[in-house]
Amino acid sequence: MLIATSRTVHAGFEEQDAPVQILEGDVAALAKGEVYRVIALKSGDLFVCTETGSQTVATDIEQDIECLIIVDEEPLRLLIGTGESHIYCYDDGKTHRVESFDQLPVREKWYTPWGGPPDVRSFARTTDGWIYADIHVGSIMRSADCGETWEPVTPDLHDDVHQVATSPRDDDRVYANTARAVFVSDDRGRSWSHRSEGFPYYYGRAIAVHPDDPDCVLATVSKGPHGEASGQLYRSDDAGSTWEHVTEGFPGTVPHNIDTFHIAFSKDGCAWAAVDKTLYTSEDRGKSWVSVWEAQEKIRMIA
Repeated sequence: MLIATSRTVHAGFEEQDAPVQILEGDVAALAKGEVYRVIALKSGDLFVCTETGSQTVATDIEQDIECLIIVDEEPLRLLIGTGESHIYCYDDGKTHRVESFDQLPVREKWYTPWGGPPDVRSFARTTDGWIYADIHVGSIMRSADCGETWEPVTPDLHDDVHQVATSPRDDDRVYANTARAVFVSDDRGRSWSHRSEGFPYYYGRAIAVHPDDPDCVLATVSKGPHGEASGQLYRSDDAGSTWEHVTEGFPGTVPHNIDTFHIAFSKDGCAWAAVDKTLYTSEDRGKSWVSVWEAQEKIRMIA
């Protein structure tokens, strides 16, 4: 587990009782693989670490880094999503911008409510090499060849997507949490079903899928993006057909959104969630929770 505040990154809980600080710096994004842990800094550099050592790598990316995903580990290959809706590929020490993504005709329809440039907000991948990139705002783009070429998914879901997620056990399943709650696809984004029954509010942010059960999913919703948002955590065992409000050991409502990258499952099936400075975990598929760690400042993301 990687836990980032605005200035530090801690790693922990796999082999020790408490997280250990591994980096101090302005953190932009996190990614964790089987071998590598990668931390993108706001400077554009990548901090790459393994059990045997670490190094800092320059990328020369000028835009703000918003997200990243490990595509391959032998050698290390990453996709990096940025502001102004670009994707960069880091491949064995070299970085280049993905031209096929920049050439998508649908780009002209992407926007933000405040009039600024849209971002690539999150990534998800399947075990057979499909990559999904959500555009804020502009739906989801997909790649069937590990990020070499791109196309839009069928735009039957709300276009204001805040996080996309996939299942390690079902390569066809895709989830998206949007400004109109959760949408689910069982055909890699060719069609979508709206799964919002049981939510009191529809403004969604984070989503995470159990590593061994594609139907077990966590999602966060709230009243909206600003003000007293009343953020809440929900869980489902039936792919979002029904939702259960999570309250056992976990705050029933928080004043703000439980944001993108604030919930996750680790590969052992434990669920994790960050609220302000507190890190929570669940060993029963998100039904009951305990607080396990207090950070020195607000937790910004986990992976």
